[in-house]
Amino acid sequence: MATNSSTSKVVHRKNGKTSVTSSSPKENGSTRQESNHTELHSRDTVQWARDVERIKMEVIEQMKVQMSEVLDKALTDSLRSLSQSTQWDINGNTHSHTDEKARRHRMEDGKVFVARRSILDELFEISHVRTIYHMFIAALFLFIISTLAVDYIDQGRLVLDFDLFFYAFGLLGTVVWAWFIMFTYTLLGPYHVLSQWADLYHRSSWNMSVSVATAVILLVAQMGVLGYFPVFVVVHYQLPPASRFIVILEQIRFLMKSYSFIRETVVAVVREKTAKGESCRFPTLSNYLYFLFCPTLIYREAYPRNPYIRWNYVWRNFAKILGSLFYLYFILVRLCIPVFMNESNRPFSTRTLVLAIFHSTLPGMLMLLLGFFAFLHCWLNAFAEMLRFADRMFYKDWWNSTSFANYYRTWNIVVHDWLYYYAYRDFVWLTGHRFRSVATMSVFAVSAFVHEYAFTMGFGFFYPVMFVLFAVIGGVFNFTLNDKRKGPMWNVIMWTCLFIGQGVQVCLYCLEWYAQVHCPRTGTGFWELVTPRSWTCNL
Repeated sequence: MATNSSTSKVVHRKNGKTSVTSSSPKENGSTRQESNHTELHSRDTVQWARDVERIKMEVIEQMKVQMSEVLDKALTDSLRSLSQSTQWDINGNTHSHTDEKARRHRMEDGKVFVARRSILDELFEISHVRTIYHMFIAALFLFIISTLAVDYIDQGRLVLDFDLFFYAFGLLGTVVWAWFIMFTYTLLGPYHVLSQWADLYHRSSWNMSVSVATAVILLVAQMGVLGYFPVFVVVHYQLPPASRFIVILEQIRFLMKSYSFIRETVVAVVREKTAKGESCRFPTLSNYLYFLFCPTLIYREAYPRNPYIRWNYVWRNFAKILGSLFYLYFILVRLCIPVFMNESNRPFSTRTLVLAIFHSTLPGMLMLLLGFFAFLHCWLNAFAEMLRFADRMFYKDWWNSTSFANYYRTWNIVVHDWLYYYAYRDFVWLTGHRFRSVATMSVFAVSAFVHEYAFTMGFGFFYPVMFVLFAVIGGVFNFTLNDKRKGPMWNVIMWTCLFIGQGVQVCLYCLEWYAQVHCPRTGTGFWELVTPRSWTCNL
């Protein structure tokens, strides 16, 4: 092989033949440029393919979410129609029933439980929505930092005590034994009374007499143990506010649970005898025990169940509940207590009231959102997960409501189902499917009475703010701001009304609390007990 400065020769031997190729430096440089260009083009192609693959995966994920929502809605609607001829067993399987009379009965059974997730659990998988959740956590950190800074400036040291917590949740031992008595009665009392009634109802010819006697016994027992006893504990032991609310809310929950069990069992026993003329299978105690803890107020012998428990999910929800309690503490300490301690020393006037209401709108709305998130989402989902309860629709997208009628239906599905099936629908059935407006107003009256009772017993004074907001203003809004109202502007109006309503509640209850502290009652007369002290307390 010979080479010089201008050319190079390469000898190739193949099959005994020799061939010589020559190339110049220019040609070699051109070849290298082409190779580099090809390599760059290949890299661009690979990067472009990766970008396309990433975009494709994002589109697929979005389509999955949208298709999942569509399929969930379609399956829910189909299952509701199929529930006329099927029923769930303990594992979520179905058994077909062809008896026409039984099918008609099942059409009246009411709510159909379906395995589904909570809306917030689905929304938190979207990064944009999860960022809003992170903003609330950042606000909690800001409350903590501001509290520490103010305490350091005022006292020269870092102070972070929780005296308000220890006061509000005082006497927890009394709360525990009172709850245990209510729970034991709710579990054993109605169950054994109804089991004896069902046995006598099918064997005795005096059905009416047996039923009336059983109803009287149950009514007296319910009024004694779940009516008088919790009130006695709260008043006699002078429980602090949070402990009071625990006892009273559990009293209401046990009353609603036991009523659902009694109503569903009585109807099933009567229908079974009418259909077959023989005794029916009475619910087992374990089914009733499960119902007392599962997050629903509608009794069924079986519910759709998940295959396993996600304990990490349970602990996270309880941690979020604890964080919400601290959030509430800092809202009270930073936004409410300093303001209303000063307001309570001023004469009561329209100007003072209006300013206090608008000052209370922000903390009031934060309390509403915290109550919704801590109880309706975290608390109920935690117990649902521990019990493998699969139907997690404890609320709907109430924040998108354009009418108060839709807001009332979607805010708290657990309580709404109980009011709808046992108050509204039974009232309509008793009146021959007439007076539907009267039935709606009766539901508002019941809800208003229960809310006012809970707040009166919880705070220890009578101030009918909740009753007026629910029975009067809520009823008016339900008929005026109804489902015919559509469009974004109506959603803005609904949120504005919620802000003002929450501001009114926080303002009036805080003013009355400090008025009760600074101007305690001097007598026990009726008018003194029912007249708000904030109207006359001027220091």
